[in-house]
Amino acid sequence: MDTNEFFAPMRAPADDSTVPADTSGGDGAAVNGALSAPDTKLVAAKSERFPVWVDLHSPSAEEIKEIETRFGIEIPTREEMQEIELSSRLYEEDGALFMTVSVLTQATTDAPQTTAVTFILVKKTLITVRYADPVPFKTFVRRVKRSPALANSAEAVLFGLLEQIVDRLADVMEQTAADLENLSNLVFISRDDRNTDQDHRETLRQIGRTGNLSGKAKDSLLNLHRLGLFLSTQARLKKDAKARLKILSRDIVSITEHANFIANKVTFLLDATLGMISLEQNNIIKIFSVAAAAFLPPTLIASIYGMNFEFMPELGWEYGYPVAIGLMVLSAVLPLLYFKRKGWL
Repeated sequence: MDTNEFFAPMRAPADDSTVPADTSGGDGAAVNGALSAPDTKLVAAKSERFPVWVDLHSPSAEEIKEIETRFGIEIPTREEMQEIELSSRLYEEDGALFMTVSVLTQATTDAPQTTAVTFILVKKTLITVRYADPVPFKTFVRRVKRSPALANSAEAVLFGLLEQIVDRLADVMEQTAADLENLSNLVFISRDDRNTDQDHRETLRQIGRTGNLSGKAKDSLLNLHRLGLFLSTQARLKKDAKARLKILSRDIVSITEHANFIANKVTFLLDATLGMISLEQNNIIKIFSVAAAAFLPPTLIASIYGMNFEFMPELGWEYGYPVAIGLMVLSAVLPLLYFKRKGWL
């Protein structure tokens, strides 16, 4: 478990009655304070301030109970966060906004996953509950530590996290499109350009992984789109927050269209790869069929002369054996030449 608290930057008051900022953060806490000037070191005491962001990463029951008592809310359980109905993911309760979305994680592995993350906007604090550590959260925490002004309000943190999630999905879709382009070149490569036999099993595995990744990304985008619609109905959002929400919604729509394109290309490449496998199997079967047809006449000749009837003039003929061998070779070569002339070989 890892619980971090982030505080908004504060300017030191004009008088000298301030208390030095507490930047220790306590157990597992990260406190960010901003200064009004490079040499100013005085801010309000931590005990007199409310954090703009409380990040609960795999919280224990005691931590959840403490946050519920502190903010007067009821945090959804991990099972409730997994529910897919809209009323369980986006709702308002006692003046607090509860928003649960699926966030893509482990995108660079062979088994990408989505994890449920709950955003709770209560008064002037954003509370996030998660049981995984997606890349957007790591990136945003690093950015906040470098630039504390990014966390000057709960709404700023919320939209900063959402924008980071969307940026991560955009990067994943760009990389997925590049991987599909390489797979496309591999599937449709000319036979003359192949150094070795193509392993279609590996190609199918890569196409399956790409399709799985794009499907989970689309699921995350769908959740973000619904969250955007939910936030657009909230009158508590300020003008600048609504402007950021509008830009975010446009980005989500554009990335969703790109994800649909990738899904269609995955289907096309899958069909093409299966078609290539069928063609190669047909070529193998054709070779066996031609071989069987070519060796049928020699087999017939050998069968006739293998009867050993008493009255067969060739049995006593001096040149009977080489003539029979020659007939068998000729009967095998002539069909092969005919098949080659027809382009069947």
